[in-house]
Amino acid sequence: MPDLVAEPEKQQVEKELRQMGSMSLMEHLEELRKRILRSVFAVAICIGAGWYWVEPIIAKMVAPIQKALAAHHFETTLIYLNPTDTFNIQLKIGLIVGIFIACPFLLYQVWGFISPGLYRNEKRFLLPFLFLSVGLFLCGGYFGYRVVFPVAMDFLIGQGGPNLKPAISITEYTDLFLTIILGLALVFELPIVLGFAGAMGVVSAKFLFKHIRGAVLIFFIIAAVLTPTTDIMNMSIYAAPMILLYIGSIGIVWMVHPRQRRKRADKRKQKDIDSGKSL
Repeated sequence: MPDLVAEPEKQQVEKELRQMGSMSLMEHLEELRKRILRSVFAVAICIGAGWYWVEPIIAKMVAPIQKALAAHHFETTLIYLNPTDTFNIQLKIGLIVGIFIACPFLLYQVWGFISPGLYRNEKRFLLPFLFLSVGLFLCGGYFGYRVVFPVAMDFLIGQGGPNLKPAISITEYTDLFLTIILGLALVFELPIVLGFAGAMGVVSAKFLFKHIRGAVLIFFIIAAVLTPTTDIMNMSIYAAPMILLYIGSIGIVWMVHPRQRRKRADKRKQKDIDSGKSL
């Protein structure tokens, strides 16, 4: 009876193995070409949408610095030093917004390319992977925009004193804004990176927990590099979510590590054998 229970699963694994080895190198390259063309086409359409909404996006982008300038009784208008600056900024913002809008489709194309080499039980991670990746990226950007960046701008503008008047270039401000927001958004992808590393057996929850003090030190170094201020308060605000994400990643790695997956598979197999014996 146990053999009868395991037979369908064995047949399914053999079928998937045949499918995984059925594509030739040229077929893989052709599939890759199709995925790249679809991605480029999607990004081009989304860049057009980003270009259409670039003015309200720029208005949202400059809101933190304008609020900080107004709080310290300075002129809130930013300047540009070159006639091409405004066009270049609009082009850059449109490109980034377009890629961001197309991100779910791009991730789907990546998954569609690698999924033929995965087993059926591994493919069920598609939706969690997409939602978690995009969700963490959004949370990181939102945290930077709502918490880190306004505090940093208020602190920096306040350091000038009454004898200095700020003349902030929109080009330099845009570079600073994108560095902080995109930097935090990428940092929030830490659970995804460590989750994949744990699933492949590269790291374990025990290893991450053992080196947590070194990780905290690295996070503060990253915060010191990325944050525009030098005070410990702003660095702590920047580093705190990284530390929390690292602690959460330890639990994720423990769940997806091959050793734990084997234990759960053995428990399911033993449960099937016990249920077969009872029949």
